[in-house]
Amino acid sequence: MSESLATSIRMEPVGDVFASDSLNPQGLGFMCGLEIHQQLATGKLHSRMPSRLYEQSIEEIPQEWTQSHRKLRASQGEGGRVDIAARFEERRNRSFVYVQPPNAGLIEIDEAPPLEHDKDAVNAVLTMSAMMEAKPVSSLQAMRKTVVDGSNTSGFQRTTLVATNGVISTNSGTVGIDVICLEEDSARKLDTKSTNSGEVVYYILDRLGMPLVEIATAPDVQTPDHAKEVAIALGTLLRDTRMVRRGLGSIRQDLNVSIACGDRVEIKGCQDLDWIPKIIRLEMARQLHFYRLANTLRSEAGLPALPPDRRQDSTPVENRVSTSAKSRLPITIQNITTEFETCDSEMVKKSLESGAVVKGISLPGFANKLGTKEVDKNGSQMPRLGRELASAAKLAGVAGIFHSDELPAYGINSTEVERVREALNLSEMDAFILCVAPEWQADLALESVVNRARMAYHRIPQEVRNVVIRKGSPEDGTTTAMRPLPGGARMYPETDIPVLEINGDYWKTISENLPMNRSERFNRLEKFKISSNQIEALLGSELDDIFVIGVEGGLHHCPSLPAKAWASILLDNTRSDIAKATNLVEKEINWSILTLAVHAREDGIITREGLIPMAALMITEGPTIGEAEFETRLNWFANRAEKEGFTPADTSVVEDAVDTILAERADFVAERGMAAVGPLMGMVMGKLGGAADGKVVSQILREKIQKLT
Repeated sequence: MSESLATSIRMEPVGDVFASDSLNPQGLGFMCGLEIHQQLATGKLHSRMPSRLYEQSIEEIPQEWTQSHRKLRASQGEGGRVDIAARFEERRNRSFVYVQPPNAGLIEIDEAPPLEHDKDAVNAVLTMSAMMEAKPVSSLQAMRKTVVDGSNTSGFQRTTLVATNGVISTNSGTVGIDVICLEEDSARKLDTKSTNSGEVVYYILDRLGMPLVEIATAPDVQTPDHAKEVAIALGTLLRDTRMVRRGLGSIRQDLNVSIACGDRVEIKGCQDLDWIPKIIRLEMARQLHFYRLANTLRSEAGLPALPPDRRQDSTPVENRVSTSAKSRLPITIQNITTEFETCDSEMVKKSLESGAVVKGISLPGFANKLGTKEVDKNGSQMPRLGRELASAAKLAGVAGIFHSDELPAYGINSTEVERVREALNLSEMDAFILCVAPEWQADLALESVVNRARMAYHRIPQEVRNVVIRKGSPEDGTTTAMRPLPGGARMYPETDIPVLEINGDYWKTISENLPMNRSERFNRLEKFKISSNQIEALLGSELDDIFVIGVEGGLHHCPSLPAKAWASILLDNTRSDIAKATNLVEKEINWSILTLAVHAREDGIITREGLIPMAALMITEGPTIGEAEFETRLNWFANRAEKEGFTPADTSVVEDAVDTILAERADFVAERGMAAVGPLMGMVMGKLGGAADGKVVSQILREKIQKLT
């Protein structure tokens, strides 16, 4: 046992919840691990469909796309038990509509059996495993992981263990890699609509079945800042393979966090790596707050206190506390709609007009323990039980709840508050919760609230939480509850997919052909004498391989290109501009077109201004790579450039044009001096009709103005 954890068992946890960034991870028995989910740049895992995302919103879905309606239920796992998370999702009374885009067929809609693992996806994950020095399993056996939130049409997600016991290095120390898996991504949620009988959730199946690599680290993360460092190191390693997708949503980081006086929670939605340390610190503060609240409640109830470390928990004691909490907080839901018939709250009025009811429950002994909205010294919401109760209610689909610590407010006045207290027969020490919703939904929400309030007598529950998101960024780093933490009952073998053997020769081939890592790629680029900024930009854009090919020459027989010029072309918008000029997407612009155009520009065959329009003409009208050799295509390029007026003018012609403009604007030159270069550049280029290199024009113009001034 580490010294810090041993100390945490003996002492009460120390720390100010108001200042989460001052909390001491070691002193609080901090434990943390990461789970990384990264989409692979291959076809779908079990259907041979392409991995593509469609941009349509729910209103833009084409009518010819098939829609299927489903309602899912939880089933028993291999051990004969129903997973707790699956059981909870089933009770939410939701139905699902699945939209099938062109890359979703019978397998995605679960009307045909899955195919074997995509070979490219398997090779990619094995490559990543070797780069992390992990040990591959001998056979890849797909498993079904129960998922009843509707994101999988079948009610389960397919996942396959690939390797274990890896390691990754960071500046703060090595971190173990417990498991590396290959799994299917889920469907994308388009919209959620409420009805009187339950929610209807709309999903699109374009993402369903895309292959993901899932990497789970050991709980070796030392501090909140180290967690960010580990996430960066893992992301860099995955990108170094050049086998992963890029872009928003292609990689997701989940955090498993606990302190000794709390318990493990899984936090999802950590898209921005810079937010990871803050999210973790706020979770530490939340766990510390609810440990202290639990002991306050236990003290008032005459119950044994929670030990400062969860490893000291006593099952008999916790069972006794659980029995007491159930006795103190019975699920007694009352209809108090009549107390709000004249309520001024617009929300209450509109809900009642639509057929909703107002229901309430009492929480004996919880007055002034639910809390009101306050922020810590950094502007994040302070942890409070009322927010946790609201999260529990929202999982039933309601918009929220009202509780007594924050009332009167929101259009509910003090008279109505007193009526509620009388109707529920409350004392000054008691709190109450109100829910305005259809009756079935209000009952489910308030039952969830009571169950969560009972948990307040214990440590924080093990659960999956989600970072609060607003406009693409975390609102303040705080989280809300999503669902209970799933257990082992959710996994069972997939019998429709054959087992894939990983023999020694297969693994040896993978291990002996690993891609370069970040350091090796950087060192490779340094020898070309380009700036460190250009090197970092090329690596960040994953353009270093095509850069090296261009500089070393040979891409479809193109001679070598100047390193600095080629780097600049790769890093500006040239390829994108060519795509726009041809109504293509950027990735459809063949690199051989760009290398030919750059070679022609650097060899004086075309002007700088002619590069983009000439490359576009080459695509739409010129000979293709398969039809003609490089010299033939270059000759076509040169002849067409002359016809289009993009052949560089002779230096003497440029000098004549410059002399003419300087004579015409002698007074302007005398007044502005060298500052006249910019304005006169356009005039000279206009006179030459674009048939000049801007760099040459600028040089001659500067030399002649210097002589005049």
